[in-house]
Amino acid sequence: MDITMQQAAERADAMLDATLMAIKPEIQWTHSGTSEGSCDVSRSRTVMTIISKERRGNLLGVVQRSWEKSGYTIKSVNKSEKYPAIFAQSPDGFGISVVVGGAGQVAFEVDSPCVKPSDVADPATPANGPDYDYPVPRPNVHSDFWSSSTPIPSPSPTTLAN
Repeated sequence: MDITMQQAAERADAMLDATLMAIKPEIQWTHSGTSEGSCDVSRSRTVMTIISKERRGNLLGVVQRSWEKSGYTIKSVNKSEKYPAIFAQSPDGFGISVVVGGAGQVAFEVDSPCVKPSDVADPATPANGPDYDYPVPRPNVHSDFWSSSTPIPSPSPTTLAN
């Protein structure tokens, strides 16, 4: 790929920005690292909003639909009840993932393909809440929607027919 690691990091940031903006109501997140290889770069963000186990599937569904709408190919889905995850790839070869980890904490990561080595600056997008240094704490922001333990009801067939 004919771009630099800095340009790849900016592309990764844009992919993360678009993914997080697709989630309504908004969730709080913090930067959780940049990793540089010999010719690749990764950016990650960790969700600080508490996502209840009853709402995780909704969040993952929103993310997957957003990615598919952006032309990403879904590479694999881990349907684990405790640690679900979705892995996808953009048309230009960037990998993107969402993983539910310990304490239900959700993390997003974008990995670039091999690009031209360069210096990589910190992300330009500010976190939409406290930005933590490592280690990032467990989710600690309550959301009336995302933290609710009430499942979202599915519409009944009669509702769909109207």
